[in-house]
Amino acid sequence: MAEEPGVATVTAARDGDQRALDDLVSGYLPLVYNIVGHALGGHPDTDDVVQETMLRAVHGLPGLRDPAGFRSWLVVIAMNQIRLRHRDHQRLPITGPVPEDVADPGADFVDLTIMRLQLSGQRREVVTATRWLSEDERELLSLWWLEAAGRLTRAEVATALELTPQHTAVRVQRVKAQLDAARIVVRTLERTPRCPELAYIVAEWDGVPSPLWRKRIARHSRDCARCERCGRDLASVEGLLARLPLVPLPAALGFDPATLTGSHVAITQVTSAPATGGKVSLLLKGALVKPVAAAAAAVLAAGIVVAVLPSGEEPVARAIPVATAESTTSSPATTTSSVPSSAPSATTTSAKPVPPPAVPVTASVKKGVSTWKFDGVGKALTDVRAGWYYNWAAHPDGIATPPNVEFVPMIWGTKFTDDATLAKAKANGKVLLGFNEPDFPDQANMTPEQALDLWPKLAATGLRLGSPAVAHSGDKAGGWLDRFMSGAAQRGLRVDFVAVHWYGSDFSDAAVGHLRNYLAAVHARYGKPIWLTEYSLIDFSGGTARFPTQAQLAAFARGSSAMMEGLPYVERYAWFALPAEKPGTGLYTPGGTPNEAGEAYRAAG
Repeated sequence: MAEEPGVATVTAARDGDQRALDDLVSGYLPLVYNIVGHALGGHPDTDDVVQETMLRAVHGLPGLRDPAGFRSWLVVIAMNQIRLRHRDHQRLPITGPVPEDVADPGADFVDLTIMRLQLSGQRREVVTATRWLSEDERELLSLWWLEAAGRLTRAEVATALELTPQHTAVRVQRVKAQLDAARIVVRTLERTPRCPELAYIVAEWDGVPSPLWRKRIARHSRDCARCERCGRDLASVEGLLARLPLVPLPAALGFDPATLTGSHVAITQVTSAPATGGKVSLLLKGALVKPVAAAAAAVLAAGIVVAVLPSGEEPVARAIPVATAESTTSSPATTTSSVPSSAPSATTTSAKPVPPPAVPVTASVKKGVSTWKFDGVGKALTDVRAGWYYNWAAHPDGIATPPNVEFVPMIWGTKFTDDATLAKAKANGKVLLGFNEPDFPDQANMTPEQALDLWPKLAATGLRLGSPAVAHSGDKAGGWLDRFMSGAAQRGLRVDFVAVHWYGSDFSDAAVGHLRNYLAAVHARYGKPIWLTEYSLIDFSGGTARFPTQAQLAAFARGSSAMMEGLPYVERYAWFALPAEKPGTGLYTPGGTPNEAGEAYRAAG
């Protein structure tokens, strides 16, 4: 997209230059259309608000004192018009027949955007998630996303919101959190089969997205051991938007700015030669905009929200090349295999069923897997030669545990410390895993002190008890795990072994050494046996999760297993994860067939 007009163009337009006015309106109309369109959620009123914004800007231009501040001034006008539309909409009762302006429920703008832009993966999820935001949240996001895309500055956003930059930063963080919650809601509702507890919660929901139901469903997803995986791999919105252009306006229509000061607005057809009449009049005449704006607004508005790619690019998530991390403990340990990736992977390719080995093999006592219920889970658990598994729950949750494979229960978070759940855990295992990634807000989300207060309830089961499994920095003095272990010692609480997670961003052969160094450092700090309850190779440093190739995963599976089998202080280790339902680090495709990494992990140990 061409650069926005500069100060010279603004000055010339202010002084009456008709061509400069043409260029000024044409240059800034896409920006206004994106702001208004997204703030209004693609409502048909979008074109009216855009029209009024541009008319007010053109009529007020002679009084603009500082041409360098034109863009900021224009954005303020747009936001004022958006707020005015919201106020009018709230106080205007609807009686009698439904007005023609009301959005057609059958022409959902989000669906239209997804279809036209062929969005998939996290980009589709972001578009869909916007349905769950309130009007105020959409207003702010309409500005912040343009800032993230490099089209506005933070100062301009703050001015439009009538806030200080500091207050704006706080508001932006809050709304980004709501957007992420909405993305989790989208995943949770789309997950099949639907969680029974979720089905009970939404039984009275009318199917219309709203902030209230967003909170209820997000709360369930956060607290449910089955659904909490839906929030594990959310890519940074900044990463999705960083290199996105504004969505262009329809190219076949034009306008004459000279007519804005009169009562008649001329419409001209754009030809290959420059037209004296200008380029965008259709968008400044309400009676003529209506036929096309309903469709255009959605693409224009929602397009800036999502990863609308430049012409010719495939609308799929791409791996972002990043520098290899020097420290293996600094990468976030958000864990999932649900992010679409361009990295070659056999996890999404259907394969013919492979019969289990004819000769019985002995499973490694140390080697395990994390899993959830999927098609073929029983066959996969038998075939992978794991000695144990867990599913982040207190009971197998419908998974048929094969003979000679141990199920290990977990108390995932605060919600699961009730007597009934603890009794289930005691009835289903001999060892108990503590809280899951309490150092992450979207996981168990507990302070060390909160975990310590609840710990006696876990210890009362009498089961062998592992520490809470931190996502990262388990070897660091003053870190979450260090504070918990120190507190446990001071209170005289029992911790039989230390559980940790590890994800490597270095996909080379050096990854095995990085993992070994981390385990050695954790053992040196606490002097207790170690259970590595989640581990694999995922690079989160680029904003979007980047996955290894199958060959890299297979090599790491072989090397890491051999290394840990030889470390006496490592009692157990579990790959993340057994299912390969989506691109990522899974081992077995639906039906229980191993991919290349699965075959390597099966043979390891």
